[in-house]
Amino acid sequence: ARMGRTLLELFYDVISPYSWLAFEALCRYRHIWNIELRFRPAFLGGIMQQTGNKPPGMLPKRGEYLLKDMKRMAKYYQVPLRMSPDAFQHIMGTSSLTAMRFITAIDMTNPQYLEPLSREFWMRFWSQHEDISQPENILAIARQAGLSAELSQKALEMTSSPPVKDRLKDTTTEALKYGAFGMPAVVAHYDGKPHLFFGSDRLELLGSIIGESTSFHHLGFILS
Repeated sequence: ARMGRTLLELFYDVISPYSWLAFEALCRYRHIWNIELRFRPAFLGGIMQQTGNKPPGMLPKRGEYLLKDMKRMAKYYQVPLRMSPDAFQHIMGTSSLTAMRFITAIDMTNPQYLEPLSREFWMRFWSQHEDISQPENILAIARQAGLSAELSQKALEMTSSPPVKDRLKDTTTEALKYGAFGMPAVVAHYDGKPHLFFGSDRLELLGSIIGESTSFHHLGFILS
């Protein structure tokens, strides 16, 4: 981290709606807090499997609550996330593996596109309810995020290469080592050690612990 800045690592997967909220909120706080924000694309499926965690929608009462909660959170954070009534089937029926490998390939080759690309994946999946697992959709998403056709094609080819697969696996393992059991997992490095915060509703707590003020409404919703 640069002089005196607190390093925050955000481990996320674009299939996770709460990760989108945390991503956008931290992108805004980046302009106000003395932090260095590092995006760490990882694979939620791997984390769930390794920790024996179950998707929250599998408990019907929790699923019902989540639909309402997401609506409130999206409004509060001003993120255009729309939960459809079949959102959980939508998640369960989609693998984010190729998408996260694609994002990883861009992180390895052209990291300046990592933020707009990740955002575009969430937009497509959570605002427009499109399939993000198909190669042609992935290419369209990449073009929309400003990547050239050539760059997008190259990244797509890289998704089946060992370096990209290994990088995604390693990042996911790293999240697990920090204690992650779901997404988003935010790791704050302060007092010489890593501190894990789970979910998008712990950012105010995180801010107060690293000595930053966090009232969203005082920030006037600084949109990135």
